[in-house]
Amino acid sequence: MVNSNDSSRPCVVIRGLHVDFGPQRVLRGIDLGLAQGETVAVIGESGCGKTVLLKTIIGLLTPTRGSVSFDGQELSTLSERELTRQRIRFGFLFQQAALFDSMTIAQNVAFPLRQHTARSDRQIHDVCVARLAEVGLPESVMWKKPAELSGGMRKRVGLARALALEPEIMLYDEPTTGLDPIMSDVINELIIAVRKRHPVTSVVVTHDMRTAQKVADRAVMLYPLARLRDDESQVLYDGPAARIGEAADQRVSQFVRGEAGERLMEMRQLNGGVNHG
Repeated sequence: MVNSNDSSRPCVVIRGLHVDFGPQRVLRGIDLGLAQGETVAVIGESGCGKTVLLKTIIGLLTPTRGSVSFDGQELSTLSERELTRQRIRFGFLFQQAALFDSMTIAQNVAFPLRQHTARSDRQIHDVCVARLAEVGLPESVMWKKPAELSGGMRKRVGLARALALEPEIMLYDEPTTGLDPIMSDVINELIIAVRKRHPVTSVVVTHDMRTAQKVADRAVMLYPLARLRDDESQVLYDGPAARIGEAADQRVSQFVRGEAGERLMEMRQLNGGVNHG
């Protein structure tokens, strides 16, 4: 686990967050504070709202109820121009890297610089080279297209692009999904390296317990609302990532160990096929 290195003052504050899509409730009553310099892993099974939470933090989704504040400003009160200005302070590594297929790697990494700065072509080129080197990619990849790169390399290009504007907050959406164990660990090491080189606060959405326990100071586990009583908190665990395996809640320990016994029993019951022995 990476040791926390900064002030405990929250830079992102989430209060009473509810997010619904029509009749479907995804997030309910979430209260979280993210301290400056902290790395938080948001974990949980598919459908529990991890990515929805991430998109709400950056203002891509608007809360149904509750609030998300960044640096003392509630995002829902900002104009579109002000919200865009705030988003520049965030870096976002999308689940599938989300590179522009028709652009070269250099054009992909340069995209936020051209959109949001007045830097010269030479300055932009230098930033691209530096950010690609930071994620372990040579200058020679700059003229390739994303389709010419492996999945791990595309993830690293996505990370280089996310770092181009030197963000204060880094958001990672399933950074190791679809990668082999070795490349997954490369990405984990890069997340740690980013934290060491830049004074960033990071949120890592993942279902990979190795990633959560290796890169994060703190873990927050969400649970699908469909599987909770109305009086139960959707946050089953909020504490040190290194100690999540000691959680008293059996649902947390089952997730950490990857045990499917209880879930299989529920599936059999739903299908009317309970095994009586």
